Amino acid sequence: MKFENSGLDKLKADLNRLDDVMLDYGLVREGQWDYERVTYDRKFELKEGVFYLRVRGYAVEGDVDTNKAVIQLLPPLLGKHYYPHGVEYGEGENFPTSLVNQCKKILDDVKNEVEKFAL
Repeated sequence: MKFENSGLDKLKADLNRLDDVMLDYGLVREGQWDYERVTYDRKFELKEGVFYLRVRGYAVEGDVDTNKAVIQLLPPLLGKHYYPHGVEYGEGENFPTSLVNQCKKILDDVKNEVEKFAL
């Protein structure tokens, strides 16, 4: 599921400040990056299954490996994990309403924080 109207995809931000804000909301980057892209994930374990809220971005300036980059954010995704195949984000997936609402709240809060220092 793609969150088309989150507003995050209109924001560019410094990688280090972005890392701090994302971590405050449980969105972890860990080793999910390369020189040009970053991915922040938050895991939700519910009785309906395991879900991931994913916020992606790419460097428009600098390199991620040097921690000196400006990141352009992309529309966030919500996916369901299927063992052993991986995460599915398709429109055919069924996501619990309470989870979708929780993710929207997280994304709104992240957006409000990132807007304070967006470039």
